[in-house]
Amino acid sequence: MTSIDVAIIQFPGSNCEYETQECVESVGLSSDIVSWNSSKEHLSTYASFILPGGFSFQDRVRAGVVSSKLPILNHLKSFSKEGRPILGICNGCQILAESGLVPDTQGSELLEMALAPNMKESSSFGFICDWVYVKIKGSGQSVFTKRFDDDDVLPIPVNHGEGNFKFKDSEFIAKNHVSVMHYCTEDGDVDTRFPVNPNGSDLNIAGLSNSKGNVFAMMPHPERASFWYQLPRYLHDDFSRSRRNLSLKEGPWIKLFESLKDYIREGQL
Repeated sequence: MTSIDVAIIQFPGSNCEYETQECVESVGLSSDIVSWNSSKEHLSTYASFILPGGFSFQDRVRAGVVSSKLPILNHLKSFSKEGRPILGICNGCQILAESGLVPDTQGSELLEMALAPNMKESSSFGFICDWVYVKIKGSGQSVFTKRFDDDDVLPIPVNHGEGNFKFKDSEFIAKNHVSVMHYCTEDGDVDTRFPVNPNGSDLNIAGLSNSKGNVFAMMPHPERASFWYQLPRYLHDDFSRSRRNLSLKEGPWIKLFESLKDYIREGQL
């Protein structure tokens, strides 16, 4: 029986857990920041889980891989099969990818997807911290994106060194019914060139769900674009124009947390 809406998992090196909690609680959900070594019994009291951004275990070996081998990921795999929502942001996205939770490998030990170092024109690019645009295809297929429309063009910041989605099967997205987040221009065009695609990701992918729709992994940071005051004034989109003329009431990504609230409150767990 669940009693708290969201557990925000704090790994050694997490650094976005408190910002994420502010977004969660701003939409009326209850939450706790929970340690990475919590027992399955303790975690079972939560309706959903968020793995926040940061640099767990200093990104040793590669980003997210150490955390993905911890017992807590086995617990999350069990909860995902029950339909409990799980969101991974940036380092959380890397952890979910390394664990096989996204895309769902259906019990296979082989990973279908990995996050590689950022690339620009076939060369290593290094760390990037900037605002980009994304749009979501199949938004209605994920717990976390139901409040968005497929034609929405959304500004959001990225902050990573290993955000380059690579797939074992180049046709994976076409073959599977998943919600997919693509990098695009401010007009919504999916341009594969830098800086629209900031890291060289296959198919301009910035995030995606599992086939069931209850697990979502994304490299950009929604907790940094959920409130009106987080949006920069200098961009050339409707959100920034509204920010400049003081009419912006909320950031574009609060809808992600509201989508989670809808799912939990509708009793679908």
